[in-house]
Amino acid sequence: MPGAYWIAHVTVTDEAAYMKYAALATEAITAHGGTFLARGGQAIQKEGRAHPRNVVAHFPSLEAANACYESETYQEALSHAAGASERDLVLVEALD
Repeated sequence: MPGAYWIAHVTVTDEAAYMKYAALATEAITAHGGTFLARGGQAIQKEGRAHPRNVVAHFPSLEAANACYESETYQEALSHAAGASERDLVLVEALD
């Protein structure tokens, strides 16, 4: 499955505001060809700092994942996440 992955580790601090983020982020991700592979669910933290919510989305390319992040819809989504969560996000190219 070539392409790229969007990997987020999140601690939600304001559920109501974060749900606004999630709705807009989902719209942006799907509009850019992203599909969710993991979204919440159980996780076992082995190293590093744990976050209760982990999200993995697959995109057709690293460029598509980055275009999603830079999109107007996703930037609007981020305005709801600011102050409502602590997040780590990385976009990483998949192996061919």
